[in-house]
Amino acid sequence: MGGHKDPVWRVVVCDGRSPRDGRIIETVGQYNAQTEPSTIVLKEDRIREWIAKGAQPSNSVRKLMRTQGIS
Repeated sequence: MGGHKDPVWRVVVCDGRSPRDGRIIETVGQYNAQTEPSTIVLKEDRIREWIAKGAQPSNSVRKLMRTQGIS
């Protein structure tokens, strides 16, 4: 997402067995590091639901969750 030299990252749920740019199950947030302060928008209820189903967040997403107060 975003534009040239203006990246915006999506936080997504996907199957770990699929390729890196493979099929996305659901978009649960976005992260924009270009703003001051950085913009982090996460759907907390959807993230908690996926974690309850057994989803494992990546290290980067875990840091974003910690920043937003989601454990």
